[in-house]
Amino acid sequence: MSSTLHSRLLQLQSRFTWDLKKEDIDLENLSTRLQDHIDLQLGERGAVTRTYSFLAYVRYLQGRPAEAVSLLKQSEEKIGECYGKENEQRLIVMYGDLAWLKYHTGDYTQSHSYCQRVDDILLKYPAGSSTDLHPEVYGEKGWTYLKFLKSYYPKAIDCFRKALEVQPDDREWNAGYAIALYRTEPEPRFLETSMEDGESPAIKQLRRALEINPDDGVLLSMLALKLNAYQKHQEAEDLVERALKIGPDNPHVMRYIAKYLRIQGEDERSIDLLKRALKRTNQSAFIHHQLALCYKKKKIAEQKSKPFNKQKVKQWRRLCIQHLEEAVKIKTTFVLAIADLAQLYGEEKNLIRAEELFQQGLRNLSETDKSICQVFYLRYADFHHYNTKQEAEAIDLYTKGLHLTTKTWEWKQCAKRLKEIAERRLSISVDDDQAYGLLALVAKAEGDKKKAAEFYEKALDCDENKDEYLSALCELRMELQG
Repeated sequence: MSSTLHSRLLQLQSRFTWDLKKEDIDLENLSTRLQDHIDLQLGERGAVTRTYSFLAYVRYLQGRPAEAVSLLKQSEEKIGECYGKENEQRLIVMYGDLAWLKYHTGDYTQSHSYCQRVDDILLKYPAGSSTDLHPEVYGEKGWTYLKFLKSYYPKAIDCFRKALEVQPDDREWNAGYAIALYRTEPEPRFLETSMEDGESPAIKQLRRALEINPDDGVLLSMLALKLNAYQKHQEAEDLVERALKIGPDNPHVMRYIAKYLRIQGEDERSIDLLKRALKRTNQSAFIHHQLALCYKKKKIAEQKSKPFNKQKVKQWRRLCIQHLEEAVKIKTTFVLAIADLAQLYGEEKNLIRAEELFQQGLRNLSETDKSICQVFYLRYADFHHYNTKQEAEAIDLYTKGLHLTTKTWEWKQCAKRLKEIAERRLSISVDDDQAYGLLALVAKAEGDKKKAAEFYEKALDCDENKDEYLSALCELRMELQG
């Protein structure tokens, strides 16, 4: 029976069949975030029911199946309270999860029973085709991907799109789609093409979601941040005021508004708001990181003042470190916080701790997120360049940042540092082939192929036996000719 049952289970739509790789995620951090959503009753009416189900799956991964079953039972109860019998399709994934859980605990009879319940719903409410899923399943899948890990965001976008094809006016799917686009869309300065009407896909979808649900404080605050990035300051300011009135105690609203205020230079208001948010949810790595960024701004401002107060600089740095340590403790894969913290320890000459953190960051670095990689490579390269004086390591890391073609501020800094290193070396010796090689690398990255070729020629004049220079030069000449 178990083999037949297992074959049936594999056909179910369930978190157990959605290829959610537990080795990719910090389960403790995810568990804390989901528990916060339940305790604070955050999100739409269906959000809490989904959160119970998702937390149940996490509890299973943590080796706590009894708790998992209990949470799924609570999810079933909450679905009944929210929707009554009007939407049995919302039970499909939850029953699928229960069927898998019962199977893993050896209760094959109950597992089969939940499989049958799914079959009954599918028979009663057939999908459009054998390959289509119900919009409720697409939606649940989308929210799961959205909360699981950043690398799953594209999958979340695809699921929400498919749900909206069937239910275009659903507030939950529209909100999920808007949030997914907000999180994946680059800032205007990183976009390769400009928007004709100044409205990016994320802005358009946020507006659409707010048409359906105008009192969603999180969506209002996200739209404010997006509009501010596109220089639409007055509308952004109005949305901020609305969001604060609607969700004054919602930690998600507070953290986005605090980010907006920090960008606007209102650091004290931002700090006050983030401190309030921490009282509601003190296990938020994001909020601790945002607070650290506020204190970092104060530290930098003090360092620029003449004369500056060393004690105040130290005070702001210690507050930065305190909150970044908390952020990294809560979320051990938080690469940006890890890089910021390592940089601060470098400033304090605690090179051992800084190197430990940079190695931790490297282990969690995903090449798919180029902007984060660039920030990390620049921080780590600067650490070697200015703190450890290991120039070869610094050059290697600056070069990695340069090879990520998105031309962020960090990309420009990597190019600038490589030029400075090369020019300093040439001031010592005009026959430094490596220095010319670096200048060629930067010129090519900046799009000046002719200048890059000239630098490679100079590098070969210094050392004619370097195959890498000859190969690069030949490639450039072919591109220039063709």
